[in-house]
Amino acid sequence: MTTVSEAIRPESETPVLRVRDLRTHFFTSQGAVKSVDGVNLEVFQGETLGIVGESGSGKSVTALSVMRLIASPPGQIVSGQIELGGEDLLTFDAAAMRRIRGRRISMIFQDPLASLNPVLRIGFQLGEVFRHHLGLDGKRAESEAVRMLRAMDIPSPETRARSYPHQLSGGMRQRAMIAMALSCKPE
Repeated sequence: MTTVSEAIRPESETPVLRVRDLRTHFFTSQGAVKSVDGVNLEVFQGETLGIVGESGSGKSVTALSVMRLIASPPGQIVSGQIELGGEDLLTFDAAAMRRIRGRRISMIFQDPLASLNPVLRIGFQLGEVFRHHLGLDGKRAESEAVRMLRAMDIPSPETRARSYPHQLSGGMRQRAMIAMALSCKPE
């Protein structure tokens, strides 16, 4: 079956992200659990891909595998390819992946309260993306953090940047995570 986006996409276009036969297993005392078993997907420039399924079907583990954030042990990507711009992320070492995450590829985590550091202010955490990936100094990174909070329609972004995660509503925390994911305009 051909989807609408496939029908209008030029044949020569290369996907931004291509996942081929991805398999992520968790090794327990009871044996291997095949959490992700043969996932294939492609995402092209300007396209949005939604992954749906019941609880425990492997959606989050698939996304974490693509980001190379599977805790090892017990998890391990046992086979497959994860290509970002034609480069197989499974061949990159940990340092290379740290440079790529947030800059070229990013993820909006489901639970922002668990993903944000509770002892660091929101602006500092958001600014960290700008400091790490763009080399901005503290003042400039803080200014960019406030700009991103404003872009997410967070009221009083200057005040919210000085707030800790528990001081924001769930919706504001989620928008702060979206701001963090979009900060460096990932591919």
